[in-house]
Amino acid sequence: MRTRIVAIDPVRPEAGRIALAAGIIKKGGLVAFPTETVYGIGANAFDPKACLKIFRAKGRPADNPLIVHISSIAQLRSVAVSVPRDIERVLGVLWPGPVTFVFKKSSRVAKEATAGLDSVAVRMPAHPIALRLIEASGVPIAAPSANTSSRPSPTDARHVIHDLNGKVDMIIDGGPALFGIESTVIDATKKPYTLLRPGAFTLEELRKYIGEITAPSEHDASRPRAPGMKYRHYAPRKRLVVVEGRSLLIKAAGIARGRKVAVLCSDELARQLGRGATSIRLGSERNMYEITRNLFGALRSLDRTKAEIGLIQSFPKSGIGFALMDRITRASGSAPLSSEKALRKVLEQRSK
Repeated sequence: MRTRIVAIDPVRPEAGRIALAAGIIKKGGLVAFPTETVYGIGANAFDPKACLKIFRAKGRPADNPLIVHISSIAQLRSVAVSVPRDIERVLGVLWPGPVTFVFKKSSRVAKEATAGLDSVAVRMPAHPIALRLIEASGVPIAAPSANTSSRPSPTDARHVIHDLNGKVDMIIDGGPALFGIESTVIDATKKPYTLLRPGAFTLEELRKYIGEITAPSEHDASRPRAPGMKYRHYAPRKRLVVVEGRSLLIKAAGIARGRKVAVLCSDELARQLGRGATSIRLGSERNMYEITRNLFGALRSLDRTKAEIGLIQSFPKSGIGFALMDRITRASGSAPLSSEKALRKVLEQRSK
């Protein structure tokens, strides 16, 4: 497949270029496009064959549901039923924005988009290109992140081109994503509402609008109701190890000196590590949104280094840090290391 790459102004999207992309969606094709969270790979949510193309392009398991993107509250009624009144009252405030709600699905939505579930995850993106594309297509667009399945989510068109060139009909280059982390997902099919995936909209912020939201530490992963619940996600190709605590990570950098190890950390910690350490900077600890926005790009940068292993800093799990640590933990596939003994064991394994 020949992929057409088209640059579109993220502030004032050119109507003619949007129309080209919308035409592809209408014909059952795939378009990768930017949102305020990450880039998505989209297809007509009402078209079963088009939705199946998403899974093939990504190498995504068919039991992992997609998020359906809409451009208006009126369009919500075509994809969901039984929207709770308390949520309906605040949608005008929360949308467009980086929060996804799981509702009972309309029969019009392809079962392939929802992995056969009776529910559908829906959001309205806060990005001019995404909104114009949905409007011009005339249908809701089912769209997971535009990356190869399990790889770090794409926050720039270059990431999409690397993963999906030749696998989709068009890639829209709309510049870097604002948040760089996926939307928050809330199960609104029953009360109390439940957090299914932490994201760009913090749990503290959402509770101000819709009240109680439970945040269980574990979910039933046998049949996920939202993306990111069942499989290892966001992982670089190289091994990633989370190190608990600044002092231990500083000690780890000293132990690893001279070995093929890269340290992913804040600007402040990178300065403490010194010039001898190979570091990939995430941003300043004074701005946790900056660190979150840079995470997926940093994971991709790790794969481009000569390092055999990456050690990554852990962060407080408050505010956006909750979503940040969720992504870091899933990318590593294991709990953070909290002792020097465990750390030395990992590094010794890599040096053999």
